[in-house]
Amino acid sequence: MGLDYDPDVAVDALSRADKRLGRLIERVGPFTLKPEAGVSPFQALVRAIVYQQLSGKAAGTIYSRVLALFPGGRFPRPEQVLKTPDDAMHRAGMSRAKVAAVKDLALKTLEGVVPPRRKLIPMDDDEIISQLVRVRGVGEWTVQMMLIFQLGRPDVLPVNDLGVRKGFMLTYDMEDMPSPLEVQDYGQRWRPYCSVASWYLWRAVELDG
Repeated sequence: MGLDYDPDVAVDALSRADKRLGRLIERVGPFTLKPEAGVSPFQALVRAIVYQQLSGKAAGTIYSRVLALFPGGRFPRPEQVLKTPDDAMHRAGMSRAKVAAVKDLALKTLEGVVPPRRKLIPMDDDEIISQLVRVRGVGEWTVQMMLIFQLGRPDVLPVNDLGVRKGFMLTYDMEDMPSPLEVQDYGQRWRPYCSVASWYLWRAVELDG
């Protein structure tokens, strides 16, 4: 499964709608986001929970240790997660809160609260968010990341993401970090391609680094 939109059309529309963003797009170059194929909502959310509030390297190490708890180091089924002792997952590096969140995710996947990918496809973004935030430890930001990076949705604007806000500050020469509401209001001109604008704002932070 690829993107739900044509990235060339999106980039052209954004460049015409917002000259400042257009200059950033010129600096960064082509839009290269490719949604991860074959990743189930359960897999995507387990990974997101493990990675919450950690650097990429530390989270990657813990994620590898968690997978090593299961046969062949393969990604576990929800049933396997529920059968795994909490202490084993804690020793792999997960906090007690994250273990509880992953167990709740596994249970709600088996109950159908977290549907398979094919059932998410016809749902709109707000429906998916309201459905998945019922899982312990899964908030709006986590679901927004899945919408952008796994489902390839075009119009997601994660205004609480620090990278998006910092990228906005850099792109628009602001002295202070914008509030989520400021990004939300300004970002109306990016619709229906807010996901693409967000991706470029993340790149602005990388260029500054």
